[in-house]
Amino acid sequence: MKIKITLLFTAIFFSLQLTAQEETTKRDTLKEVIITSSRIDLPFKKNSRTIDIITTKDIKNSATTNVADLLQQVAGVDIRRRGTAGSQADLYIRGGGFDQTLLLIDGIKMDDSQTGHHTLNAALPLEVIERIEIIKGPAARVFGQNAFTGAINIITKKKLNYTASANIEAGSFGQFNGSVTVGKEYENSSVIAHVGALTSDGYRENSDYNNYNYFLKAVFNKKSQPIEVIGTFFDKKFGAENFYTTNPSFHEYEETQSSLLGVQTTFIGDKLKITPRIYWRRGQDIFLLRRADPNFYRNLHITNKVGAETNASYSSELGITGFGIDISRVSISSNNLGKRDRIMANLFLEHRFKFLKDKLDITPGVAVTYFSDFKFHAFPGLDIGYQISDDFRAYGNIGSTYRIPTYTDLFYNDGTTNGNPNLKPEEAFAQEIGLKYNSGRFSTSVALFNRDATNLIDFIRPDADPATKYTATNIAKVNTKGFELNADYRFNIKDYKQTLAIGYNYLNDDILDQNKDLSRYSLNTLKHQFITRFSSQLFKNVRQNIIYKHAERSIGTSYNVWDASVIVDVNKFSFTVTANNIFNADYIESGFVPMPPSNILLGLRYNF
Repeated sequence: MKIKITLLFTAIFFSLQLTAQEETTKRDTLKEVIITSSRIDLPFKKNSRTIDIITTKDIKNSATTNVADLLQQVAGVDIRRRGTAGSQADLYIRGGGFDQTLLLIDGIKMDDSQTGHHTLNAALPLEVIERIEIIKGPAARVFGQNAFTGAINIITKKKLNYTASANIEAGSFGQFNGSVTVGKEYENSSVIAHVGALTSDGYRENSDYNNYNYFLKAVFNKKSQPIEVIGTFFDKKFGAENFYTTNPSFHEYEETQSSLLGVQTTFIGDKLKITPRIYWRRGQDIFLLRRADPNFYRNLHITNKVGAETNASYSSELGITGFGIDISRVSISSNNLGKRDRIMANLFLEHRFKFLKDKLDITPGVAVTYFSDFKFHAFPGLDIGYQISDDFRAYGNIGSTYRIPTYTDLFYNDGTTNGNPNLKPEEAFAQEIGLKYNSGRFSTSVALFNRDATNLIDFIRPDADPATKYTATNIAKVNTKGFELNADYRFNIKDYKQTLAIGYNYLNDDILDQNKDLSRYSLNTLKHQFITRFSSQLFKNVRQNIIYKHAERSIGTSYNVWDASVIVDVNKFSFTVTANNIFNADYIESGFVPMPPSNILLGLRYNF
């Protein structure tokens, strides 16, 4: 039945293309995009890792309003939402935990020492994003310990194509979104500013939200030595019904804040490039077990991270050497976790050798990290690539990675859970091989990967008695094997550009030497994940997009979700219609929280 519906829907959609007329826009190619998520800047086609790029055009065609929903359209990335509009969502890459993926903003590490639950609280509004680089596989050699299974670097826009843009959206469940983005170029400086709000009455009891975001980016002294300043502030208030419990008498509520202030510049010489930066990242989390009774149970956590970092690359006859140092202090003040702090120092070194007339490249590297409470750790790695032709590349990489426990792992205590201050860091050794092909019309990539992890942190209990507490313990050994395929096909219908993209990811997780019935560690990974997006143009000023997502988790549950959008451009106006979960799928991504039923969002944007 599902297959028949799919075929019918596809046939109806393709029949609409018969009226397509001429268009003059050209597709931007990714082949020469410079990947900035490492100390050695490389074009996309020459990189020897599995990297996905979400462009500005992809964002416009995504039928989403926030980064969490956008990342759900990438194979190998698992976003498990409890709230909507980015209120609360956990980020997983290739079966890892939500504490094992690092988020960066323009290269600034946004890790939170309290818990990885707050990773996506720092994600930016879509209007200010130039592109998103998604690095899959162990990236600790490049970024440090939180990049256990991968990293995501959000690159902000350097300038806008317009002076100002105003956006307003309204839809199901009392959704109301509004934002203003302005940009101005001066003789020796520039500025981009954004203010936005996403609000809703909620699609079920106690699921309302009021989320506000503020962004500012300025560049000074452009003619001689440009200095970039970035500032962000995100304030989210949302009902958290059954986010963490199933007790019908609890009506949970949460408020989070995330802010960033960073300053950086880049010195460029004939052979040497140096990028120093300083930054301050702050997070705040207030959780109420009963929304109407704050005194019943309340957690308040405030985290701060202040850091200074310098990255550099040097080109010589022997190749390119990348190196860097990152020193930071993190602290937390919490009524549950106490007042704590640590000093971290990271040293990075890698060198890219080239052989066989530059067809073969080998990049060994190592990172050494010091923690004031976990001492020294080192994680080496190796990337190898071979350029078979200008469009075809084979690659492989191996690497060690690890993660120190969060303060929640170490010290959190409540009626059902105990932290453990004696925990050891998690460790893993990962391997990957892959192929990439990218031509003007067709691009594809395929990768096979394996990860052997030890000392994974698990919350376990000694018996099945519900009255016994779960205690954080280094016990889990997990082997993860997987396969990933991505492909894009671009073609014309009456001179209009059409794009069909598919992605598939397979994961097989195996917990070794552990009684799963006594464990809270959830391997509930996406065993099968299939995503496809068809972006097309109906008339000169009309674009439409259909996104299909299939997910089958390791516990056996599966679901199919269809989203769609239509964008109509009329002079400086853009009218949008976005429909999510079109066929009203009933599904849960995390915990006990059902996702929203079918809903629609109408929007209007005006570019000044």
